[in-house]
Amino acid sequence: MTLTQAYLQTWTEARTRFTNLLKDIKEEDLKKKLTGTKNSAGFLLRHIGDVELLFAKNVFGGLDVDVHAKTVIAQQDTGEWINLAELLDYQQYAFDQLKAIFEKQTDADWATTITTKEFGTKTKAEAIGRIISHTAYHAGQLSLTLKYGI
Repeated sequence: MTLTQAYLQTWTEARTRFTNLLKDIKEEDLKKKLTGTKNSAGFLLRHIGDVELLFAKNVFGGLDVDVHAKTVIAQQDTGEWINLAELLDYQQYAFDQLKAIFEKQTDADWATTITTKEFGTKTKAEAIGRIISHTAYHAGQLSLTLKYGI
């Protein structure tokens, strides 16, 4: 197994914490928020996709990736994330784009360093750890929001 295959396998498995939630989400769930928090379930869905697309483009070099990271730009929930079909399509697009760019990495690429304003200088191997933890972190928030949100 190559490093690329191992990282891809690890990322895909870790992302199931997020994707396993998707099959049970209903449109009315998208407006739910936890008491005392600002982000809705819909915002979290969109945000995960936004950040995965930013990683595909800016960290892993997918220059043809189309991303409009509205949640990152706004830095808050604007209340617009209420169309379930669009959000599910968007997160699938994000998955497909990030997967495709991961598959293009050679074993040597994982040791390449990249610098971003968001998290400084990291190797691509460290960056994949960052996107795994980001998605898992927000998947936990999403799970709690779906279960206890109002």
